[in-house]
Amino acid sequence: MAFLSIVVAFAARALLVMLFLPFSALDKVLNFRAAIGQADEATHNRLLAAVLTLAGLCVEVCMSLAILTGIADRMAALVLAAYCGVTALLWKQFWKAPDFRLQGASRGRDTFWDFLKNLALAGGFLVLAFGASSTGLQAFLTHPLASSHPYALSEKADG
Repeated sequence: MAFLSIVVAFAARALLVMLFLPFSALDKVLNFRAAIGQADEATHNRLLAAVLTLAGLCVEVCMSLAILTGIADRMAALVLAAYCGVTALLWKQFWKAPDFRLQGASRGRDTFWDFLKNLALAGGFLVLAFGASSTGLQAFLTHPLASSHPYALSEKADG
């Protein structure tokens, strides 16, 4: 049962970060110019777009690895929650789409769903950062770089 608990904990974390590591990070590496082009749409400054793309790549790889390994995973989850929120606001601007409608083909509605998915993912990362109880925020603020020890087996779990 202990092995199964560890596998489930790792699988849940892997599912949470799999959008970023390996997929989005690999896409940024393989299609770096296209990623800069997408960032340039929001910044209108090619150099800033390149810096933001590299920063995004670093966040996606480093924070995902921290969550998978459990090293400063709560802070990493908070960083990825913020990253999801910022990317939703900068690149999923459904409110700007001229064709937003509830029925029929609508690029704006598709962007709206992507916006909501980013926010939902941010919510999942916030649960990882703060836990699912009302005491989680205080615990995080007390030790923001502490690990949540996702693969530790407590006596209660074994009993």
